[in-house]
Amino acid sequence: MKTPARLASWLLQLIAAAILLQTLYFKFTAASESVYIFRTLGLEPVGRLGSGVTELIAAALLLSGRWSVYGAALALLVMLGALTAHLFTPLGIEVQGDGGLLFGLAITVAVCSLCVLWLRRQQWPPVMRR
Repeated sequence: MKTPARLASWLLQLIAAAILLQTLYFKFTAASESVYIFRTLGLEPVGRLGSGVTELIAAALLLSGRWSVYGAALALLVMLGALTAHLFTPLGIEVQGDGGLLFGLAITVAVCSLCVLWLRRQQWPPVMRR
């Protein structure tokens, strides 16, 4: 990968990982907004803790360099789940008056992950190339 693409990928990886890591505090401490979200979805506490662990793994992989395509793929899958929950459940785009912040963060992580996957497409395992 050429230097500009590598730098762009790392910037996107850092953005996605920072967002994922920042939200972990709220999931793992059972912050009221996180509990509300997963209770609304009928997934409290297993969904909250499970998504937190999955996001932690995705962030670690994104920051690893060598395994970043796996982190981007995992982060994208988790964010597709989050976006689906926001759009197709009673949760909605705006959660407890946040002005759509969580929805926007999910979109940001999803877009960053997609871009990382594209920039690092030569690193995809054969299964992902088909």
